[in-house]
Amino acid sequence: MMTEKPLLRVVAKLLIPLILLFALYVQFHGDFGPGGGFQAGVIFAVAFILYSLIYGVRVARQAIPASATRSMLAFGVLIYGGTGVVTMLMGGEFLDYNVLAATVHGGQHLGVFLVEFGVGTTVAGAMITIFYTFSGHVNDNLPFRKHNHVVTPSKKGDGH
Repeated sequence: MMTEKPLLRVVAKLLIPLILLFALYVQFHGDFGPGGGFQAGVIFAVAFILYSLIYGVRVARQAIPASATRSMLAFGVLIYGGTGVVTMLMGGEFLDYNVLAATVHGGQHLGVFLVEFGVGTTVAGAMITIFYTFSGHVNDNLPFRKHNHVVTPSKKGDGH
């Protein structure tokens, strides 16, 4: 945790909103150029991972608990699959976006937006969940993590 590094904390406070804004740009611009749900989800998750690295995992887990990230996983898949089911209920094939709006262009735009939003939500939830899982395995009681204890190799012949 970087609580003793005020410069990093200030820079992170300035960068995190910009990273989130860029993730939204990548998400909404994905229909018209490079980007989309996967990239936006990873960028969105990076903002929270940076927050965890600077302020600590415990603080980050208060901002986004593990239950919220699991909900993001389920919600994103539900949006993706639900879009396909709705297109079937409207008389089209699975993920046939043409039936979602009055015009083909409008249906394609709405369908791609919904699917990409579902993908972005799932990817962000997955990346944050993976980070939380790995960061939860850190054991601060290990000998090499203790501040006052220095591990030195034993000398040959000293009975160890």
